Amino acid sequence: MEKESKSANEKPGRLNLKTKFTIRKFANEEAYKKNQPYEVSVDEGNIGLNEGIRELWDLACGLGSPTPYDSTNAQTGVGDGTEAEDPSQTDLTGTNKTYKGMDSGYPQRSNQTVAFRSTYGSGEANYSWNEFIVRNGATAAKDLIRKRSNQGTKASGQTWELTIEITMS
Repeated sequence: MEKESKSANEKPGRLNLKTKFTIRKFANEEAYKKNQPYEVSVDEGNIGLNEGIRELWDLACGLGSPTPYDSTNAQTGVGDGTEAEDPSQTDLTGTNKTYKGMDSGYPQRSNQTVAFRSTYGSGEANYSWNEFIVRNGATAAKDLIRKRSNQGTKASGQTWELTIEITMS
């Protein structure tokens, strides 16, 4: 049996991913324009999805023709699914699902954090918000992460803004 040797100065390394989901809820378009949310919800944690992790590695290694998670392709998605998070999932699990492209200027990277942000207007995604994803577009549709969290029901006339931040350290 082979045993790995470590030098006295070598410390065990660990790659950490931290995610933060922020949902800013606005009563109407006017409140959105004035940046006056009636509620801000913050939740952490998620599960990385196998298909998205593979896509990231392909991007990093220049393998094949992967689709980037950039301003042209990246989307957030919300759904009403209540199924537990599982790495083998390839989409939102609910009956109602809505995907939105990035708000202007997103995604953004600051140091080791990337932020994806989409705004869901008055006539969009008016149902229970129970699950969230980041994917690389409607065509490629490689979901990177999924979060299951009940955030309430978005009503017609409301505008909700979803920001998903992923930090690697």
